[in-house]
Amino acid sequence: MPSTGKPPHLLLYEPRAEGHHLGWLRYIAEDLLSADYRLSIAADLRPGARERVEQHLAGLTGEIHLLSAYNDRGRRHLDGKTRSVAHCLHASGAENVFLCALDELASHCWRRATFFLRPSAALRGRIGGIYHRPRFLTRSKWSWDRGLKMPGFQRLLRERWWRQMLFLDEYLAAELQTAQPGAPFFFLPNPCPPGYAGDPVAARDQLEIPAGRKVLLFYGTGGRRKGLPLAVAAMRRLPPESPAFLLCAGRQNPTGETAAGLAELVRQQRARQLDRYVTVAEEKLCFIASDAVLLPYLNHFGTSDVLSRAMSAGRPVITSDEHLLGRLTRERRLGLVFPSGNVSALGDCLRRVTQFSPAEAAPFAAAARAYVNQYSRAAFRAALLRSLAAD
Repeated sequence: MPSTGKPPHLLLYEPRAEGHHLGWLRYIAEDLLSADYRLSIAADLRPGARERVEQHLAGLTGEIHLLSAYNDRGRRHLDGKTRSVAHCLHASGAENVFLCALDELASHCWRRATFFLRPSAALRGRIGGIYHRPRFLTRSKWSWDRGLKMPGFQRLLRERWWRQMLFLDEYLAAELQTAQPGAPFFFLPNPCPPGYAGDPVAARDQLEIPAGRKVLLFYGTGGRRKGLPLAVAAMRRLPPESPAFLLCAGRQNPTGETAAGLAELVRQQRARQLDRYVTVAEEKLCFIASDAVLLPYLNHFGTSDVLSRAMSAGRPVITSDEHLLGRLTRERRLGLVFPSGNVSALGDCLRRVTQFSPAEAAPFAAAARAYVNQYSRAAFRAALLRSLAAD
């Protein structure tokens, strides 16, 4: 496209308003505006979601054109996949589109392209984004999933549909760059946000946590793969005199045995539950108040914003030994690792971390500082802008 002398106009496509999605949207918008991009954002502007979108974009909305990723019936435009993105791109008048989560349409694209069905033609050479969970690319052996996606993935690369594809797994990004020199593959550090330092005692007072406890934070949603049942079961196996205190924050809606066990821990004053939407200020308090952060995920792929926040707070993590999270924790010495799904081994980690002396805890704090330096907001911005400059 010939240069007009104007700053580039980019559409950010982010139709989700839950979990990490809006935090990432804020990061990307901030960084692109700092580089003088003109921005349009296709987001969830339905009642209830619009308020969250505007809250996360506070202070930026005057510089951004917002448009709805949903039609009047509350559904995504057209097919909900590539035609939806093309519709929003046309409506925005932007030159190109960047998906904050390429996963929204990636699997759909790869499978269809394997059978010679291309995305909307209006997107060719005009689309890029962040691929959070490219699970099939990590499998070296043939599987049905890999067999259905890989031919289409390679076909769309050869035909130059993608302007950039960013991966949060530095190991995978390096492998792909080596295997396919010249392909638009980039590593994007999952950023450690600032503002997570503070006085733990004051934070615990605000959260009404009893004095003298070792606070183990379970933060986020309560989906089974996040491992809340494991955390509750491991806590219940600790003796009542243990200083361990479980702080659960985020909309988790536990059920059955997990809900009963958590309620029992709360009655025993061994747990506190904030089972609701947690504000950014409350989130920071939770991490500051913690002694360690739990990541007992099951069948988890990729990294985690919870890990990034734990590192910002300088707290060790207790992590399932799965894929990237397990590797980062083990190789960067960010905390303790246990076999995925093993309640007894998780309990042993809880006991160990509650008994850490200051000397034993110090290496984890040092490792967290080193991690934050490499995975900083500045590093995120530099990598993002570098990928866009490579268009």
